[in-house]
Amino acid sequence: MAKLIRKRRHRPGAAPGSLHVVGNGRDAPVQITVIDYDKESLDERTVETIEDLARFRDADTVTWANIVGIHDLAVVERVGEIFDIHALTLEDIVHTTQRSKFEEFENYLYAVIRMITFDTEETSIRTEQLSLLLGSNWVLSFQEDPRDVFEPVRDRIRNSIGRIRTSGADYLAYALIDIIVDEYFITLEQIGEEMENLEEEVLGEPDPGTLERISTLNRELVLLRRSIWPARELIGSMARSESPLIKKKTTVFLRDAYDHAIQIMEIVESFRDVMASLRESYKTSVSNRMNDIMKVLTIIATIFIPLTFIAGIYGMNFEYMPELSWHHGYFGVLGVMLAVGLAMVMYFRRKGWF
Repeated sequence: MAKLIRKRRHRPGAAPGSLHVVGNGRDAPVQITVIDYDKESLDERTVETIEDLARFRDADTVTWANIVGIHDLAVVERVGEIFDIHALTLEDIVHTTQRSKFEEFENYLYAVIRMITFDTEETSIRTEQLSLLLGSNWVLSFQEDPRDVFEPVRDRIRNSIGRIRTSGADYLAYALIDIIVDEYFITLEQIGEEMENLEEEVLGEPDPGTLERISTLNRELVLLRRSIWPARELIGSMARSESPLIKKKTTVFLRDAYDHAIQIMEIVESFRDVMASLRESYKTSVSNRMNDIMKVLTIIATIFIPLTFIAGIYGMNFEYMPELSWHHGYFGVLGVMLAVGLAMVMYFRRKGWF
């Protein structure tokens, strides 16, 4: 817990709005890609200098600038100067442990949401903070890693699919949030497949590794819930916003995304119930296995009790025991012991004890 607090807190004594990266740092240079479009034209490029962004701010077209890498504070600060972004917003952008939220400013809207993907090899969820700023005709997205889920949106822009090329920047912001929500569904589907595999394993022959996988997947569900719950609030706030930057026709789509977020939360809650059931099933399966083992050992011990008793009698060193002088006494005692053992086995089997 102390480690988590140290990771989230500001530097002691730092003034509000001061930039300080909180999260995993990167050494790679910052990459800025721009897609500028309207109904008739499209311009997609990688920006060489930050100053090249300035000409897109007041353009008549819709501009999407994607900034990959927030570790270079000078770049983030200069982008903030060009688009007149508040210092506290810039501070939130470089603090990558933000809770999903939505804030309204005079000339832009600011949203923080987490992109989530599921690594099937590691059986773990990868999360990344996305900071999204919506202006009158521009959208800025800040992310830590070049991997993202936005390629379908880029393809729709390039190929002029749907209404994205004929709509404004607010619809572009919705499209980016919607694709993130869609990725939540894909992540849940992959988690569901992993849960089915665990269920088969639990009902088959579980081992200590099975319990570890159950615990790991349960932790990932908790992380997923912590990410999706505030995302639902974020989308709901955007849908209820009265900002002129979000048009009414876009609000309809935001409400649809909000409904999807609610569905995702319901699925997450049902998955958590299933995981709790799997944990109990694992405990029951292990207990049943132990009971079966103990039953077999108990039966073996029970069979040998009378045999040990017989062997103990004839192991006494008394001189006058009639059977000791019998020529076939040894084989006779073995026969009696065998008969007793077989009789007990048949009795136990008839009772259905094994």
